[in-house]
Amino acid sequence: MERDYFLNTERIGFSRWTSADSELAELLWGDEKVTHYICSSGRFSQEDIIARLELEIRNGAEHHVQYWPVFELSTGKLIGCCGLRPFGPKTYEIGFHLRPEFWHKGYAAEAANAVINYAFSVLHADALYAGHHPDNHTSRRILQKLGFRYIGDNYYQPTGLYHPSYELKR
Repeated sequence: MERDYFLNTERIGFSRWTSADSELAELLWGDEKVTHYICSSGRFSQEDIIARLELEIRNGAEHHVQYWPVFELSTGKLIGCCGLRPFGPKTYEIGFHLRPEFWHKGYAAEAANAVINYAFSVLHADALYAGHHPDNHTSRRILQKLGFRYIGDNYYQPTGLYHPSYELKR
């Protein structure tokens, strides 16, 4: 299926989740390597995958943001997702989940940079927030490279742990 992209980088196209994307959602969130740090069990059930897809679609309809599906422009393959969710007035949480075959190739930082620019230039956000599982050192390095500043640890109910949290102001 050919996708429409509302945002591009050199290698990545950003699309929007729709109800027709259950196979893509399964490909991404059905992979335990992707969900290892996202929830306490380390894996999403079929119901979790459906609920996650529905949440992204709802966030798109209600708030005009999602953790958008991102695709490799040269192949059309799903890389994962990267985007925003509402966090507060003129503030958003940024996040990214990538399929393992796209790890360590610069896609997370490239996608996140595009989302940061979108948040500040199109949405006129005042600040972005991010967090990561305490054992996910790669996410920590990416957030620091992107200019996020550590602001403390916050409890994250899906994992039952305190996650390092970061802020990036306009």
